[in-house]
Amino acid sequence: VYCHLSQEFSSASSTTTVGTITSRVARNGNAVMKKDLLNHEDVAGDRGMIDDIFDETYREKEGPKPPIRYVWRNIILMSLLHLGAILGLMLVPSAKIQTLAWAVLCFLVSALGITAGSHRLWSHRSYKATLPLRIFLTIANSVAFQNDIYEWVRDHRVHHKFSETDADPHNAMRGFFFSHIGWLLVRKHPDVIEKGQKLDLSDIKADKVVMFQRRYYKPSVVLLCFTLPTVVPWYFWDESIIISFFIPTILRYTIGLNATWLVNSAAHMFGNRPYDQNINPRENPLVSLGALGEGFHNYHHTFPYDYSTSEFGWRFNLTTAFIDLMCLLGLASDRKKVSKEVILARKMRTGDGSHKSG
Repeated sequence: VYCHLSQEFSSASSTTTVGTITSRVARNGNAVMKKDLLNHEDVAGDRGMIDDIFDETYREKEGPKPPIRYVWRNIILMSLLHLGAILGLMLVPSAKIQTLAWAVLCFLVSALGITAGSHRLWSHRSYKATLPLRIFLTIANSVAFQNDIYEWVRDHRVHHKFSETDADPHNAMRGFFFSHIGWLLVRKHPDVIEKGQKLDLSDIKADKVVMFQRRYYKPSVVLLCFTLPTVVPWYFWDESIIISFFIPTILRYTIGLNATWLVNSAAHMFGNRPYDQNINPRENPLVSLGALGEGFHNYHHTFPYDYSTSEFGWRFNLTTAFIDLMCLLGLASDRKKVSKEVILARKMRTGDGSHKSG
């Protein structure tokens, strides 16, 4: 099967479908499988960036690995945070139903700040957002408190470009614990810093909303991640200040962190690889459920520019539904989507065969 790239624009759905396919069949009736000629750099160029495409030329440095340097401040704070989350769990039976509903709402908003914001919009430029939507996603991102958008994008693009190497911030080849949380408890590998400094982040620097958040990130986190989620239940329905702090704030924040971290750990280790068996990321429906659609990870690393990070639309993918709703409301546009023909060709060429029973 030969693939070539084309762009099909639909003004009605504001979706760009990437890739068409033609097939050549041998005389014995078996399709001749040739190299997939889908040009990822052409697609990336259409988005104005190519730094989330895997760099085949990178080679890890020979010799001993640099010594591990612990960041004790992060170790202590993360330990206290998770102890606080356990206390929050114990307080759940005592909480008012409004407080629990508020905690869920805060979780969903913060998650969208990462999935629809930092990840799909700013890291991969897989769709376009108007100013009001970008402002909302920036606010939601501060509620999530997972580093400011600029830093999140930088680390994520490095992760894609040098996936599962020393230059990957949360290299899953170093084990589950490291890729889940350990990478935040030690100093970055020198290659991560070196490669991150060489990325083209001009598109992020040009976004005034993102740079405004970066300038005022710490006060925005204090207000939006910790103060607002605590004050609302206490002020509006007379919830205990202890419950207000430990459930909608600490427990919700901890769950949000771990949902994101599972994409780096579990979705790189557990699941099938129907699109590319030569890479580590996997399809993990449970991670998708908790991370609003981010667990279709073998697909995502194969086609990082697809706004849905999946070929299955809204299935276990609340973020895709949110982006589609934003398009319907005129707040988003130009969603990038890979054609079914190109997806099928890729499955047949490099997949592990699990799509046949899926």
